[in-house]
Amino acid sequence: MSKYTFEQTITGTPALAGEYEKCRFEHCELSQADLSGIKFIDCTWHHSNLSLAKLNHTAFQSNHFLNCKLLGLSFAQCNPFLLSLQFENCLMSMVSFYNLKLKGTLFTNCQLHEADFTAADFTQAVFNNCDLQLATFDQTTLEKADLRTAFNYSIYPDKNKIKKARFSTQGLSGLLQHYGIVIED
Repeated sequence: MSKYTFEQTITGTPALAGEYEKCRFEHCELSQADLSGIKFIDCTWHHSNLSLAKLNHTAFQSNHFLNCKLLGLSFAQCNPFLLSLQFENCLMSMVSFYNLKLKGTLFTNCQLHEADFTAADFTQAVFNNCDLQLATFDQTTLEKADLRTAFNYSIYPDKNKIKKARFSTQGLSGLLQHYGIVIED
């Protein structure tokens, strides 16, 4: 299917199947839906809830999520081929990007509490005004990433690749707190 707008509630058993190209999903209630094996190409998601949806081998190629609720999603289970995501004003607590290559991903005004970025490649990613409270960065590649407006993060420089990443002076405590250094204004 291509160039359609969908507004629907889907839970549990997949009511969506196949391939969706250049589709717009608005106000869709897809929490706990099984989206396994479905391919979404150049799709936009607006005010939709995909919390706890199953994403086994789901393909998200050039997908943009706006004002969505994406709690507990494991993007790590998605098909990694041409995986490309963008997030704006999304609630994304407890999501997993484990071991994915998502270079250049843009996060804007997102809440990423307890997100798992372990072993993922976020080279040149932008975390614009994002709350990264209790997010896990371990063996994560953040080279040339922009975290200048991100906050509440805790990143071990020794355990991650952060060469040429950009941070604000206010965010330095998130890089140095592991060393027992006291930073004062």
